Amino acid sequence: MSPARRTTTGASVASDELLAPVGHDVELCYQTFGDPDDEPLLLVMGLSGPMTWWDQALCEQLAEAGFHVVRYDNRDTGRSTRVRARVGRTQLLRAFAGQKVRTPYSMADLAGDAVALLDHLGIDSAHVVGVSMGGMIAQTVAVEHPTRVRSLTSISSTTGRRSVGWQHPSLLPRLIAPRKAGREAYVESSVAMWSLIGSAGFPSDPEALRTRAGDTFDRGVSASGVVRQMLAILTQPDRTHRLRSLRVPALVVHGLADKMVHVSGGRSTAAAIPGAELLLVDGMGHDLPPELFPTFVEAIARTAAKG
Repeated sequence: MSPARRTTTGASVASDELLAPVGHDVELCYQTFGDPDDEPLLLVMGLSGPMTWWDQALCEQLAEAGFHVVRYDNRDTGRSTRVRARVGRTQLLRAFAGQKVRTPYSMADLAGDAVALLDHLGIDSAHVVGVSMGGMIAQTVAVEHPTRVRSLTSISSTTGRRSVGWQHPSLLPRLIAPRKAGREAYVESSVAMWSLIGSAGFPSDPEALRTRAGDTFDRGVSASGVVRQMLAILTQPDRTHRLRSLRVPALVVHGLADKMVHVSGGRSTAAAIPGAELLLVDGMGHDLPPELFPTFVEAIARTAAKG
């Protein structure tokens, strides 16, 4: 069934933030937009990002396009559960070098969280949209739980193959550097990072970045949680072969100016999934510029309609 654009007032009303038990000692904070009778659409955010990084305006536009939108905080972000497991930076560097390390959780575990959230909501299957690490999670849901995915949209992400989707070398020191404690230090480091990886063709307002960073800090940040998520990324398997078995409408979106995940990651993802549409955006970096919201909504709805 394809979503139908809604014109009724209030179709994009947001729910309160709620908690869903999804596994042993793990709860996810989530929120919904739109009519529960509409096509379910699950939004999965990336590394260290709370669900609020899916801008409310984008969620409302997706709801107006006929989707029942669900966004959530991954474990170790926002108001979801913090995992109690210590990961040292030496362990992280070993994983970056391709050595085997023990991980508190895997990409498959993060995908299992997403499926368990759908179970909690009574949703048999959904259109799944993920960005960056969220795209990796969405791909993993599709290959490990194919009956739960109506369509797949992978944004600014990659297949898990180490030879594609690499980070620009200039970013690594900043990614692994210890962060100073406190709200102001978090805001300053966030603004500096997004100035490096954001969209050169759609520059962000520095004050808007500061506001979002402050809101993110207030929702709850965990430096150790970021390291645990990074370890899950570094130890994920190459999904290329399994992606070739998918028989689901798929869209791959990638910015040509992405420094965090090289565009080769998007190209490889689209090449692996039979019939996938590849949408490359000039000037787009590793963020979701408001100027592109209409493009994202139209492309996601177009992909969903193929199902």
